Amino acid sequence: MAFDAFALVLAMLALGYLFQRLRALPEGAAQTLNLVVLYVCLPAAVLRYAPRLTLEPALLGVAAVPWLLLGATVLLVGLLARWLRLRRDEHAVLLLTVALGNTSFLGYPLTRALIGEHALPYAVVYDQFGAFLILSTFGLWVLARYGGDTAPSASDMLRRVLRFPPLWALLIGFTVMPAEPPSWIAGGLQRLSDALLPLAMLTIGLSVKLALPRDELRPLAAGLILKLALMPALAWALVPLLGLHGEMARTTVLESAMPSMVTAGALAIAHQLAPRLAAAMVGYGLLLSLLTLPLWARVAVG
Repeated sequence: MAFDAFALVLAMLALGYLFQRLRALPEGAAQTLNLVVLYVCLPAAVLRYAPRLTLEPALLGVAAVPWLLLGATVLLVGLLARWLRLRRDEHAVLLLTVALGNTSFLGYPLTRALIGEHALPYAVVYDQFGAFLILSTFGLWVLARYGGDTAPSASDMLRRVLRFPPLWALLIGFTVMPAEPPSWIAGGLQRLSDALLPLAMLTIGLSVKLALPRDELRPLAAGLILKLALMPALAWALVPLLGLHGEMARTTVLESAMPSMVTAGALAIAHQLAPRLAAAMVGYGLLLSLLTLPLWARVAVG
């Protein structure tokens, strides 16, 4: 593990949370930084690493794992909802926050820190063809089904997918971007992608909430166990069956072990779906993952 990179993750998370508590930055600063990461740093990282990715059938396995885990999530959360007698809004929050991991803002920098720079293209495939597409389809359906909105049409979902900048960067990286671009392009992409880790961690620190919903401890505990333990365990069992080995397998397991996506929690809160539970799944999941992610990175070696 690159200790300096992981130390930077912890430092920027703590700094962001401190700024949030002190209200040191203007209101809306987290949203602005989030857009910078989304529209500048993430596409730069994708353009930098995607051309180095060799297109091979095994990549279909990397992209398939998050969809297989989605099926497991729907089944297991449904069983939990009956067993724990969850409210509809609690059921919706667990569907969103267990199915969707923080595979880009947290996944990209931690893949670099825990596995290595060469593994980042596999994280891009897992995130873009897995988590992002799940958010844009299944995620929108859950919000419409449980939040009272009008169900999104196929064209709405397609429009959301096509407006996502890192996806266009991935397509460019696979097609016209050379693996060794001119030095002035490579240098610029490197500087922008290097800003991904500190800015993404600062943004998460500014956004995370640590409210503990005492009347929702059971769904919170169940959701955290599913997200941080059972889902990566299932991924670890799946990767050899899908023919994934080495860094490809390790990255797939690590991405599956990421805590709940901040955007998923924010969308649940915006739709008034168990807001305290949604905030706790994101906040406490992030803190616990700082302990579990290094363990999964080591387990996946075998």
